[in-house]
Amino acid sequence: MDYKVLYRKYRPMNFDELVGQEHVKKILKNSVINNKIAHAYMFTGPRGTGKTSTAKIFARTLNCLEPKEGLPCGTCENCVNFNTSPDVLEMDAASNNSVDDIREIVDNIGIAPTNSKYKVYIIDEVHMLSNQAWNAFLKTLEEPPSNIVFILATTDIQKVPITVLSRCQRFDFQRIDRNLIFDNLKRICELESISYEEEALTEVAFLSDGCLRDALSILDQLSKVSDKVDMEVIKSNFGTVTSAELDVLYTFIIKNDLDGVVSILRSIKETGIDVKIFIDKILDNFIEKAINMKRKNISSSAFNQLKKIIEVLNQLYSKLNYSSNGFLLLELELISFINDEENQISNREINQIISREIIKVDTEVDVNKMINTNSEHQIYRMNEDFVNVRINNTFVNCNKEYKKSFSELWNNFIKNLKSENVIDFLNIVSKSIPQVVSDSYAIFLTKSESIKIVGNSKLYDLENRFSAITGSSYKFIFISDDDWKKFMESYDKTKKYDIIDETEYINTESNSITLAENIFGNENLKID
Repeated sequence: MDYKVLYRKYRPMNFDELVGQEHVKKILKNSVINNKIAHAYMFTGPRGTGKTSTAKIFARTLNCLEPKEGLPCGTCENCVNFNTSPDVLEMDAASNNSVDDIREIVDNIGIAPTNSKYKVYIIDEVHMLSNQAWNAFLKTLEEPPSNIVFILATTDIQKVPITVLSRCQRFDFQRIDRNLIFDNLKRICELESISYEEEALTEVAFLSDGCLRDALSILDQLSKVSDKVDMEVIKSNFGTVTSAELDVLYTFIIKNDLDGVVSILRSIKETGIDVKIFIDKILDNFIEKAINMKRKNISSSAFNQLKKIIEVLNQLYSKLNYSSNGFLLLELELISFINDEENQISNREINQIISREIIKVDTEVDVNKMINTNSEHQIYRMNEDFVNVRINNTFVNCNKEYKKSFSELWNNFIKNLKSENVIDFLNIVSKSIPQVVSDSYAIFLTKSESIKIVGNSKLYDLENRFSAITGSSYKFIFISDDDWKKFMESYDKTKKYDIIDETEYINTESNSITLAENIFGNENLKID
């Protein structure tokens, strides 16, 4: 048997199998039940939202010999032979758009159905018809025989003449909800025995942009390049961005850190992610943050500032069609926003909005609960000096044997994270390579600037989890390939390295102010 791609294999056969478009299904089913069939229907909406599938289901239902509650029975002669029925004619107006193509329909319209109640014409991409073709079609569309039904489908309703629209019942198809797409992907993965991570399916649903056909095509593609559909295979094939990276971007914007914003944007660009998809992800993430602020009744000024950022990004989206470098345009817009003094939040207001539910909206745990008040919680003051101290301390007694032993521990650590599906940490460690290792320190290289940033922001949690899993205590530091090259240019093999005390770079306060200082910088905070 010839292989069928997933979107063809799982094309719905009746209205109950159709994903989304509840308003359309309800009206069409009732039309069949009540025997109130119009002569012409116009299905309009984005691609991959079920217009053609709905047209076929409706045609099948119209000619079913024993329809049940507006659904085709699936067993009668007309249902079984639907795909070869001479009474259901499909035409793609994208390639058959001439006046001669329409005249052929007009000339054959008087021929009665062979063995069906209706002769159904499904014309896809109908907006592609020429003006002459529309003119030839108009009279027939206005007064067709009683046993003729036209189902016209288009992704560009603006190009359809108003004289045609006025003669059709119009149905607007909406982008399919991501949750529905996710559920459908999960169902198909289980039917096809495709191994998957739920986060990956969520990402596929996002990438599809409300188009189920695209979602199934992406799933089909990913299942052929890997034994498991996970975030790594998505990143390698489509490019993507994690919620942790978006949290870092938001922090940089709030902190007015131009270098940080530019750095993470350029790093994400290198993944190959489409700029429109990236902005969609930002908007999704920031809107959730805004909703969370409102729900928690957190600083109206902070909410309004975030609202301004969302408005800037939303306006930018419409400009992308006219730009050959979307990422550059995004950089310029965010830099302009940061430089606008009106968009600066006062120190007091910044202090009010520091909480875990803003920085990471998918948790209900507030900062004071997140930090165990019964034990000390260390927070590293991340700066260039701290990085240099960690590099220095690694070189005190590093050697190849230490690196070899550590690599085994590191591989076991990664396996544990995979088995427990700890996505946030996996996104960091899977993109990082141990470069220099001593008996208690390790330097990791990463090609991604954003992974470096996120990794260093989670050092304490990473170190603790590593120790708990492996039983070995190490201190980490993440640096980029470019940072390493610069370091090696100035590396002195004859230099004697001595341990430097890093105590001054650590806070041990169990309160939200410490976290705020770590995120925003002490200079931006004022404690009343």
